[in-house]
Amino acid sequence: MTDRLKVELTGVPETLLWNLYHRAAEARRPDAVLDDPKALELVEAIDFPFERFGEPKMAQWHALRVLCFDRAVRRFMTAYPGGTVVALGEGLETQFWRVDDGRVRWLTVELPETVAVRRRLLPDDPPRRRTLAGSALDHSWMDEVDAGEGVLISTQGLLMYLQPDEVRSLIAACAERFPGGALIFDSVPHFLAERSRRGDLAPEGAYRAPAWHWSLDPGEHRKILEYSPRIAGVRDLRYPRGRGLLTLAPLAGHMPLVRKLRMPIVEVSFAA
Repeated sequence: MTDRLKVELTGVPETLLWNLYHRAAEARRPDAVLDDPKALELVEAIDFPFERFGEPKMAQWHALRVLCFDRAVRRFMTAYPGGTVVALGEGLETQFWRVDDGRVRWLTVELPETVAVRRRLLPDDPPRRRTLAGSALDHSWMDEVDAGEGVLISTQGLLMYLQPDEVRSLIAACAERFPGGALIFDSVPHFLAERSRRGDLAPEGAYRAPAWHWSLDPGEHRKILEYSPRIAGVRDLRYPRGRGLLTLAPLAGHMPLVRKLRMPIVEVSFAA
């Protein structure tokens, strides 16, 4: 492909390329657990040395994580036709094109440098989809949300890079501003976050993402409930069934030796 877009990102924004690389690697398989043609298009359109991420050994796991989010969004769209999904720190996620039902309204909130990349690579925003340049921690984005038909806030691969007090403040603010709404997010267990901060999650010379600062073990719901009295419920979502060893993914939350090792995907519901 000619005229490929050269992308140069560092720090947390660069992780969006790791995510895209793994989604595309899985989508390329004939037995893929995730259908994501838009991700394949993006990889071909970007001038970036994806080989620096090494072999995509975590591609299927990453795709199952993404699929878990997709299913949660689809459940929301069924329950709240014409509702609004707010995607915080979306990167080059292509979820809108995977789940769009022709009615959902979509607001992407991303850092300016990432928005610049998105706008050059992804189709122009249709009337139902908007992109806002700014930080998820600047709560002014909440003023842009019409929650009249229901709201779901989704954030993938973001909260673990924030400080604990930032995560608490963000979740508490969402609970206060969007009564009856919900938030879905992923996290990393404490032991992985500790290894990340020590810098030993990857061998010397391999790609290393920025350190994870906020963590949550599966089932550690009380910690989230303490963030705000406006939080009505917290639950871990079940991973979809994969292939090979990951056919057991839906059962991981019930297997004692595996439960504490998995990366939880959590749904938080707000009081009406």
